[in-house]
Order: sequence, then C-alpha cells, then structure tokens
Amino acid sequence: MKKLMFYCQHILGIGHLIRSMEIVRGLIPDFHVCFINGGEVIQGFKVPPEIEIVNLPAIKTDSEFQNLQIPAGFNSLDEVLEIRKNQLLEIFGQFQPDVIMVELFPFGRRRFSAELIPLLEEAKAKGTKIVSSLRDIVVTKQNQVRHEEKVCRLMNQYFDMLLIHGDPQFVPLAESFSRVDDLNCQVHYTGYVVQRPPEIQAMPTLRKPMILVSVGGGRFGHDLLESMIKTAPILQARLPDHIQMFTGPFVPDAVFAKLQNLAAGQTNITIERYTPHLLNYMQQADLSISMSGYNTTMNILMTGVRAMILPFTGNNDQEQTIRAKKLEQLGIVKTICSEDLQAETLAHKIITYLNEQPTAATFDFNGVDKTSACLRQLFQNQEVAA
Repeated sequence: MKKLMFYCQHILGIGHLIRSMEIVRGLIPDFHVCFINGGEVIQGFKVPPEIEIVNLPAIKTDSEFQNLQIPAGFNSLDEVLEIRKNQLLEIFGQFQPDVIMVELFPFGRRRFSAELIPLLEEAKAKGTKIVSSLRDIVVTKQNQVRHEEKVCRLMNQYFDMLLIHGDPQFVPLAESFSRVDDLNCQVHYTGYVVQRPPEIQAMPTLRKPMILVSVGGGRFGHDLLESMIKTAPILQARLPDHIQMFTGPFVPDAVFAKLQNLAAGQTNITIERYTPHLLNYMQQADLSISMSGYNTTMNILMTGVRAMILPFTGNNDQEQTIRAKKLEQLGIVKTICSEDLQAETLAHKIITYLNEQPTAATFDFNGVDKTSACLRQLFQNQEVAA
C-alpha cells in the first residue's frame, strides 16, 4: 500500500482541518496516511483510528488574521518554525511517503515557507510525488500580480498535481486566481468535499421549529451569536421555536460566559461550544444560521436545510462573500449582513424565511472519491512510464 503524508495548517477556523480530514478518511482504502496537524488540537474531534496523526507545536492567529501566535514555551515564530521544520523532516525520513499532500500552500500559508520549502526540497530529491490540495476559492491579495507570480513559481518548481476541491460549473478557480493556465503540473477539479451523512445520533427532544446557529471555529462571528440571543425572546413570543447554538471550540472563555449571561432565563435557547455531530443537527433543523465557510456551506447543500448565512469579511477576505452571493442568486440560501443583526430585523427575516422553500443544489459533491482516483492515476501514470 502506498504511503501518503498530508500537511494541514489551520490558524483561524476549523474548516481546513475538517475538509482535510474528510479527504484522508476517503483515502484509507488506498493509502497508509500520516496526517500532520499544525494547528490547535480540538477536543472531541474524531480521527479515524487507521490514520497516524502527528500534532506539531500549534500555531494560530488572532481574530483579525494579522499576527501568528506561537505556543507557550517558545520565544519567537522563527524558533517554533525551525523546530517544526526539523520535526517534519524527521517524520518524512521515518515515514518515507510516496506522496505528500499540502493543503492550501502555495496559494496561501506562505508564512510557513520556512518549514515547508525544506520538506518539499527533500521530497523532490527523493522522487516523492507532491500534490497541492485547494478549496474552490482562494484569498486575493493586495498585490495580486506579484502573489500569482510567486504561486506559479512554487507550483512549477515543486508540485506534480493541483487538486481543486470545487465544481468549475459553479466557481472556476480562475475567478480568484487568473493564472491557472500557467501551471505546468496536472490540474484537476475533484468536485466538492463533503462530510458523509452520518446516522442520526440520539439527541435531546427539541421543540419545532429548531433553529441551528453556528460560527465554525468560534474565533469570530460573536456578533451573530449575540444577535441571536437578543432575538430569542422575540421569536419565542411569535413561534414555538428552539435555538440550538454552537459557539465553536475556539471561542474565548470571556465571550462564552457573556453569551451564557445574555441567555440566562431564556427557555428557548441552548448554548454549547462544540459537537462532532453538527451535520446531525443540521439534518434535523428547520433553519440553519451560520457563517458561510466551505464546510458549513457544504453541510447546508448536502442536507438541503433552509439557511441564512453571514459571510466573514475580516482581513478583506472575499471568499465567503463570493460563495454566498452565488448561492443566493441561485435561490439556495439567504445572505445576511451586519445591518440585519438588529433583533427585530433578524426575527422578521427568520419568521419570513421559515415559510419559504429553498432551491435544491445540483453541484458535484464527489470530491473525496475523485481525489482518491486522481492520486491513484498519478501512480498508474508513473508505473506506465517506467
């Protein structure tokens, strides 16, 4: 069985980790997987027992996406990157993978070049296949021309394949990266990576309609959570609803305590940090209110739940806005903005939308299976050439 080393660095939310883990879960039948996690460990996050996981000293960012924060015990970012670089090289030498998959880099995460470039150099010298794993929309930069030039240089120097986890009929990568045709490696769209529909888990009996509120990792979206708590009494007076809120595992303790205090005495709202069964809740919800990251959006599309989504716009990031607007134009979701978070306004939008039926999605959701097929083909081509 071929060996695959998968590098994932999540620094703000948990979307990159969830998507990456779903990919390697689907690779288990064909590859022995070593998964490298460069971000914080999430308590309760399920990893298949067949996957060997290595947690590097965790690096994260602040909620403004400006500064990388290093783990306790280190004096500088350079120090922790040097230690992580040596750890990556040691893992590579011991595991001896046939292929390395690097999530997002070099389209993003170039602040981690100090640890990744030496790894790619070593892999190239050993003849290891190198693959970039990329979502459908990438963040554009202030100097986009220079950014794309660097991406092309790194892709053409090190990578054998680019896998774009999206549907080009919905969002072609060229909309956020114009130089796709200048890449010399194989380029394949896999379709969207979605979580497998789980068996319905035993959950508390909730009144209907059940409104599910979530904000991904929890480092941002606090204004949405506060607004929903303030909206809860208005909804309770107008319909027998129950609001199930997940704040995300990375929500600061002070914010979580503030939310609990705001909700004190309200009988139609439950607040929890995290559940590994979010898709279960979404399957049973009458309405999902959330941010519009990749994985949450895929859950919405797969379950067909009514959804109101608030795009994240921090750091001038347009990824969620692009995806959300396209979905709204197709009648699949409703978008909301910061102006809609006043309690009366939000309550009116919620009650109105509960009486509407969204359009069903018809995208390519075979991202996991096609990723596996592309990787198998990479080695089949190598064997034929030999």
